[in-house]
Amino acid sequence: MTLQGKTALVTGGTSGIGRAVAQRLALRHGAQVIVTGRDKQRGDEVVAGIEAEGGKARFIAADLADFDDVRRLAEAAADVDVLVNNAGVFPGGPTEQTTRESFDLVFDVNVKAPFYLTPAIAPQMAARGGGAIISISTMAATIGMSGLAAYGASKAAIEALTKSWTAEYGPQGVRVNVVAPGPTRTPASAGMGEMFDALAATVPARRGADPDEIAAAVCFLASDEASFIYGAVLPADGGRVAV
Repeated sequence: MTLQGKTALVTGGTSGIGRAVAQRLALRHGAQVIVTGRDKQRGDEVVAGIEAEGGKARFIAADLADFDDVRRLAEAAADVDVLVNNAGVFPGGPTEQTTRESFDLVFDVNVKAPFYLTPAIAPQMAARGGGAIISISTMAATIGMSGLAAYGASKAAIEALTKSWTAEYGPQGVRVNVVAPGPTRTPASAGMGEMFDALAATVPARRGADPDEIAAAVCFLASDEASFIYGAVLPADGGRVAV
């Protein structure tokens, strides 16, 4: 599953699943990684950690809620071989309490940013002979979950886009797929407290995932081992969508 000589862009790569993906791509698979995020200090820490273990990485600051930043990022990372659309926001709460600002932020980051980033990069992948695009979804795109209406809808949109992009870019040698995690222990989920443990108890695995377990699924889809996998949604959710 080597990605030696390949370059990968990981959005939202300064924490949680994105950080684990960046580390695994660089240190286990030999890819040169571009890490993006809003926080330069955290980005520099991720890059330093990768380089300290012999990997190659660099950081580009970008706020994916800002269209100008998305466009600038696409230009700076136009020659990547792997794109991981990981950055996401997931404010929860009752639908009737969801503000317009919160809803717009969810769709700006979770849907619009990948929608503009992917077509800016995919044609150039195709021109070089192919590439891999992996987006991060969620089990909430498949299972109705109270309090996650906007978030689940945004990720359902990503799964639908993946099918369209497979039809559009697949014949050009660009594989587009999705990893859909279940409950995963990240800094963002830490604030859920006992609610996280209760959610994790509902999956057949009876636990939450470590971010590196999700990263392993992403790296598989990025590699040539997944050369005949196009347009798939790979659940990494401990079996939750199966039952």
